[in-house]
Amino acid sequence: MSASQFAWIKAFHIIFMVCWFAGIFYLPRLFVNHAMDQSEPLNSRLCLMERKLYRFITPFAVLTVLLGLWMLAANSQYYFTSGWMYAKLTLVALLTVYHVACGRIVRRFATGQNSRGHVFYRWFNELPVVVLFGSVILVVVKPF
Repeated sequence: MSASQFAWIKAFHIIFMVCWFAGIFYLPRLFVNHAMDQSEPLNSRLCLMERKLYRFITPFAVLTVLLGLWMLAANSQYYFTSGWMYAKLTLVALLTVYHVACGRIVRRFATGQNSRGHVFYRWFNELPVVVLFGSVILVVVKPF
């Protein structure tokens, strides 16, 4: 793969990652509001917003991971000898699990089975921030 082709893949990987994070930052904020107010008009609206947002960001998550794997395969000799890449892949795996957990929470709210309060979701909302900080630092600084 040429350097130009690799640069295009990297650019779209970053674009899709930014889109994924935008949604993954907002979705738990909806959970906070949903857990705070269960009145019927608001409940229906938040369920709709949560479902649509989750469906909107899921393709960005898939594309981010696929393009990341493509770059990994294209330059595997370098990446698999870099300790920072293993740490980054761990963070990506955590974010993927977090994304799936968000989907389950969306379904729990939709079926009226949420049992957690807004304080839980306020803390839950912080995990993607940690993953973002860690990922950017690992890719830019390459500490290992």
